[in-house]
Amino acid sequence: MTSRRLKLLMFAEGVTLAHVARPVALARLLDPTRYEIVLACTPRYANFATDPRWRRVDLDSVAPVDFNDRLARGAPVYSYETLARYAEEDAALIAAERPDAVVGDFRLTLSVSARRAGVPYLAIANAYWTPLAPPRYPMPVLPLSRALPLPLARTLFAVGRPIAFFQHCGPMNRLRRAYGMPGFGNDLRRAYSDSDHLLLPDVPALFPEVQPDGQASWVGSLAWVPPMALPDWWAETATPGLPWVYVTLGSSGPPQALQVLLDTLADAPVRVMASTAGGAPPARVPPNARIAPYLPGDEAAERSAWMVCNGGSMGTQQALAAGVPVLGLATNMDQFLNMAPLVAAGAAVVLRTDRLNPGALRTALDTVRAEPARLAARRLQAGLAPSPLAAGALAQALGRLGVTG
Repeated sequence: MTSRRLKLLMFAEGVTLAHVARPVALARLLDPTRYEIVLACTPRYANFATDPRWRRVDLDSVAPVDFNDRLARGAPVYSYETLARYAEEDAALIAAERPDAVVGDFRLTLSVSARRAGVPYLAIANAYWTPLAPPRYPMPVLPLSRALPLPLARTLFAVGRPIAFFQHCGPMNRLRRAYGMPGFGNDLRRAYSDSDHLLLPDVPALFPEVQPDGQASWVGSLAWVPPMALPDWWAETATPGLPWVYVTLGSSGPPQALQVLLDTLADAPVRVMASTAGGAPPARVPPNARIAPYLPGDEAAERSAWMVCNGGSMGTQQALAAGVPVLGLATNMDQFLNMAPLVAAGAAVVLRTDRLNPGALRTALDTVRAEPARLAARRLQAGLAPSPLAAGALAQALGRLGVTG
């Protein structure tokens, strides 16, 4: 007998490019003779998510600028109305495609819509956003952190955090109640990761306290490089001379942080290659800098002495895969959570974007480019090597859920 292909419907929530990149990276690792893949993605990122190995369908997603504005204000990232609309769109796609299983990255409504449809649901979520990790809640950049001294702001944040999390969970709790499901209370980690099986796109060595059970699997780094035309200056990055620094603040990094960084490095003995992630170019580009909308992150990291990113997992994993230390200019809680184990390992430094200034940047860069940071990054490099971990973990997870060809 010939086994049939399993049909996977993948949902890539388009509020940041990372949530599109990881399903795309996972899909590229899967054998097309074993899996039929349908990728649901916002048209905004269609050029990054189109591939002859799968079929792409449109998916409604909140615009990144609106999502980032809500994060910056500390407001719930989704309204109830948005989630209700998402849930209905999810249900319609599942009914139309009739998949064997659903895979989602930050498509929170799948914990409702996939279960209503009786289809196994696997969520891609970083370990630190799941109940498997010890609860840690560093203060992100918020209006109170900008206005108050940090010690006072952290005290107020710790006091108000449970109430704020209850508000963040509120729209999702309301949606679940509307369909007769229990809510999550104020447990934001459950709201972000509730599923039938968790796929953890992290390096296990960085999270020794996380021990996945039968409902979770490590899939390792889901490295991804978008298709792009190289800039006309790209050949310069392979020429001898001053060291290169690769800068990418992603789709969620504040544009002003890039400008402060370029201004600070203008007189430094380095060359800078920077990606704007499709955003507007900086107003001032010093002679030692080269700018492009997108760059091949793996090659850029390999050609650099160190890297500067927004602290998110996609950027830091590119840096460590190349064995180079990283400076994270972090804004939201996800970025601070991701940076913490890298800082503890000595391979990274993190700065808050609400306290960014040339002096702090110079001190941080001195630390990142020093020998201890380079050695620490090389120690972690082996854990970022490409492997079939993701495909094998997915196959095992599907088997546990009773999904077989």
